[in-house]
Amino acid sequence: QVQLVESGGGLVQPGGSLRLSCAASGFTFSSYVMSWYRQAPGKERELVAAITSTDGRTKFADSVTGRFTMSRDNVKNAVYLEMNSLKPEDTGVYFCYADLEYLEVWGQGTLVTVSS
Repeated sequence: QVQLVESGGGLVQPGGSLRLSCAASGFTFSSYVMSWYRQAPGKERELVAAITSTDGRTKFADSVTGRFTMSRDNVKNAVYLEMNSLKPEDTGVYFCYADLEYLEVWGQGTLVTVSS
């Protein structure tokens, strides 16, 4: 069964940090680009970060560049999103995503709330 399961969300104060994890199963994880998206209340889902399959090159949305990093572990079949200097506008549900060409896979999402 193809599956992505996110974890690590929660409530954090502005300026704080969180680390999200996404565990993948049911497909050849190391062959695919992995991405993180987020959806803020009342807004469309947007791409936050992506990482290539083997060489680990990353790209980020302008709004998070310099604050977020993304990594992957092709042995553990997992991707991570390290979020620093969090702002209230980073609040939203964060989703892990994989485009397997024959199938698009989304996780269930994990809620991040940045508030004092």
